[in-house]
Amino acid sequence: MNALLRTRQPAAVATPASAEPDQYLTFMLADEQFAIGILNIKEIIEYHGVTEVPMMPACVRGVINLRGAVVPVMDLQARFGRPSSATTKRTCVVIVEVAGADERHVIGLVVDAVNEVLDIAASDIEPPPSFGARIRSDFIHGVGKVRGKFVLLLDVDRALSLDEIAELGAAAAAEEAGQSNEPVAA
Repeated sequence: MNALLRTRQPAAVATPASAEPDQYLTFMLADEQFAIGILNIKEIIEYHGVTEVPMMPACVRGVINLRGAVVPVMDLQARFGRPSSATTKRTCVVIVEVAGADERHVIGLVVDAVNEVLDIAASDIEPPPSFGARIRSDFIHGVGKVRGKFVLLLDVDRALSLDEIAELGAAAAAEEAGQSNEPVAA
C-alpha cells in the first residue's frame, strides 16, 4: 500500500490526457472487475462506521470520519443503477480524489473487494464500447485487456461528478418533500 501511495503525484499537478496512468487498482462490483488509475487513489479502508444522511440520492450511503474530515461515501453499484451489494468482510471503501469545478474532492467508494494493482500498457486499452456495457459509456475511460480478460477502466471524474450527484440529491429531496406533503386519504 505504501508503494501505491508513493507513486501518486500531488493533486496540484495537472496530468495531461496523454499521460494517463499505466497502473490501476482493480476491484470487484458484483461479478465484474473494474479499475481506477492509481493517481486518483488516496487509500483503502475497511467498511464500517458509515453515518446515513437524510435526503441524499440512493447512490450516497452516507459519510465517514477520516482522520477528522467528513468524507461522503458512494455506493458505485447504486450509482450505476444497480441494486447495492451486500456488505461482507471483503467490502472496502476506496478513498479517491475527483475533480470538482474549482478544486479536488475526496470521496469514498464502496466496492465488494479490492484485487490488486496492475500495470496496463496503453496498447492494451481499447476505447469504451458504444453499447453493451451495463453502465453509462461516459463513465468508462476504456477497456483494459489483462491476462485474457477485460477490465472496465472507470473515468472517476465523470462517474463521480459532484454536479450530477448534487442534481440527484436535489431530485431525491424534492421527491421526499412531495411525498410528505401529500394529503392522507381518509
